[in-house]
Amino acid sequence: MNWVATYTLLGKEVTRWRKVWMQTVLAPVVTALLYLLVFGHVLEGRVEVFPGVKYTAFLIPGLLMMAVIQNAFANTSSSLIQSKVMGSIVFILLPPFSALEMFLAYVGAAVLRGLAVGVGVFLLAYFYVEVPVENIFVVIAFAILGSYVMASLGLIAGMWAEKFDQIAAFQSFLIVPLTFLSGVFYSIKSLPPFWYEISKANPFFYMIDGFRYGFFGQSDQSILLSLAVMTSAAGALTVICVSMLKSGYKLRDS
Repeated sequence: MNWVATYTLLGKEVTRWRKVWMQTVLAPVVTALLYLLVFGHVLEGRVEVFPGVKYTAFLIPGLLMMAVIQNAFANTSSSLIQSKVMGSIVFILLPPFSALEMFLAYVGAAVLRGLAVGVGVFLLAYFYVEVPVENIFVVIAFAILGSYVMASLGLIAGMWAEKFDQIAAFQSFLIVPLTFLSGVFYSIKSLPPFWYEISKANPFFYMIDGFRYGFFGQSDQSILLSLAVMTSAAGALTVICVSMLKSGYKLRDS
């Protein structure tokens, strides 16, 4: 491992999103808080998902995780497609980076952006309603795993896409629907049997359900199952991403 190279590319990617923090960090935080204000106002007192937990408090971990994973995906996918379209990808391919070094740098920067957004959402939402934290280690573990998985998926999308609208389509028709149907606003136990089983096949559900367990100590599925699904997804996507980077899939001819 050339850690200097990895750190340099990581610094470049972090600087890229940090320079426009109002767009990359503040805007997602404000969007999440708008969801919280609207849904919390409409459904507070009418819905109780977990015994003794206010609906607004239940909503915060879901919105927080949604913001984290969507921004982790956006960071890697937008970085790669911009480099390919502008032709600057050649400056990444020419230095002696290994595939693993590139992967760790891109994903590491995306994870940091996702976590920055998540911290912002939590700090501002905490002034709106107090949310208990049952197990901080579970919260941190799922935040990192979720952003890692989505950053890896964003890397795949960025390598596959040839135009900006393909990235937008990938996000609009895959990432956003799977996120909204993963139990952000509701418990899947409230669904009819058919849709309950369908929801259990959604990998995004396990991100949010395990993350929510860290706050309330309650979840729709076993925390160990959620952890196993997330760890398996992270391992599989790591192998796929590193293999694609090593082969230069749609990068060397950009």
